[in-house]
Amino acid sequence: MKHTSRKAGKLLLVSAAAFFTFALVVLACTRIPGSAQTAFADSLEVKPIPEESISLLEGMQQANRAVASAVLPAVVTLDVVETKTVPSTPLEGFPWFFFRGPGDEDDNGENEKPRQREYRAEGLGSGVIVRKTGNTYYLFTNQHVVGTASEIKVKLFDEREFTGKLVGGDERKDIALVSFESDDADIPVAVLGDSDTVSTGDIVFAFGAPLGYMSSVTQGIVSAVGRSGGPNNNINDFIQTDAAINRGNSGGPLVNIYGEVIGINSWIASSTGGSQGLGFSIPVNNVRKSIDDFIKTGKIRYGWLGVSLVSANQELLEEIGIDETRGALASQIFIGSPAEKGGMVPGDFVVSLNGREVRTVDQLVRDVGDLESGETAVFEVIRQGKKKKITVRIEERKEGLVADASKLWPGFIPIPLTEDILKELKLDNDLKGVLVHGVQAKSPAAVMGLQNGDVVTAVNDKTVKNIGEFYRYIADSSVKEVWFDVLREGQTVSTMRYKK
Repeated sequence: MKHTSRKAGKLLLVSAAAFFTFALVVLACTRIPGSAQTAFADSLEVKPIPEESISLLEGMQQANRAVASAVLPAVVTLDVVETKTVPSTPLEGFPWFFFRGPGDEDDNGENEKPRQREYRAEGLGSGVIVRKTGNTYYLFTNQHVVGTASEIKVKLFDEREFTGKLVGGDERKDIALVSFESDDADIPVAVLGDSDTVSTGDIVFAFGAPLGYMSSVTQGIVSAVGRSGGPNNNINDFIQTDAAINRGNSGGPLVNIYGEVIGINSWIASSTGGSQGLGFSIPVNNVRKSIDDFIKTGKIRYGWLGVSLVSANQELLEEIGIDETRGALASQIFIGSPAEKGGMVPGDFVVSLNGREVRTVDQLVRDVGDLESGETAVFEVIRQGKKKKITVRIEERKEGLVADASKLWPGFIPIPLTEDILKELKLDNDLKGVLVHGVQAKSPAAVMGLQNGDVVTAVNDKTVKNIGEFYRYIADSSVKEVWFDVLREGQTVSTMRYKK
């Protein structure tokens, strides 16, 4: 009994100590408001925000609301279904796998083609209404959004849905036009701005359906203009922005503070797949003309000059006697092309088109592409150190012509023999000539027997000291037959003769 009493006494002491400790904690936490230990939100003294600041912020907020309310009704969400055909795998169709495989003979003893299957690829993107003709509305989006869509559903800001139709698309500019029909004459059409006036630092808004959240708006600034190098060999330059752009924003508009569309959101640079403040939009001036092209023919009709253009570094320019740093080098010319008919030759350095300065190869490609077939254009070139104007009648670009390397003269890109190249190829430091690079199949160079890595040391028995002399010799219109002396694996050989 005594042992039990002692235990009970100890328990009472411990309980009492715990109670007093808890009481002290409670008292400490409920001290008089305003004490040094405790601060209550409703007891703090808040300094009023100056009216000038409130007025400024309200003005900014009203401006944001005005832009959003003006543009959002013209922004759409696109649900896309694309039907694709792919080869069937052996495991598909269980009984078939055991009795017959791809390429096996059929009942007639003939080889059977691999079986195909279709599947529906679903996608989501954005678009912006840019034209209305009668009851037909037309909207811009990216080509990579709609592809060769078999089904397109257009969702408006007010959640109405319409069946869309693919009018046309273009991979080179990653742009497409979709139409839908509606008797509602009040569906707004977006205003297209002038993307040539966009400058770094401009405030912009990105509209669309990022990750499926339709009718979303983000704000940022123009981080840079004139960016190049987009995916899939896109020929656009781009407006870079830090306005948040995510998957689903593709095809939506980039808008300035006046509510004008200045770009079509196209792609992001990201290591995670999400927005990292590196979004890129196609300048609207790059694609404005394509609306009419798509409606008329279902495709963009590009102008064609008929040259192979390359960027030239300072070392190359010096070898051909050029001091300019901006322009595009016509390294090769298509035989019978508008360029050749107008008098352009390999080695011409193009510095302007119709009075507009040529800054980059991509810019010249875009500007030529925007010319109409039959239109006359004036190119200023530098040839042998002298400026010369060439008038060319532009033709329509056709894939068959562009892909026909048999007409591409000379059929390879000549490279200057620099010290680094001589060292890498283990060639004599005193060797003169040009390095053969990128020989095109079926081209004159291939027919003559040239190979990548050859060094052209002479043209028609005239010694070639540098790339400037090479271009001068092959551009001589009085010469009707051309052959090269080349150094190959330590031996000098002569190529076959080519009749121009």
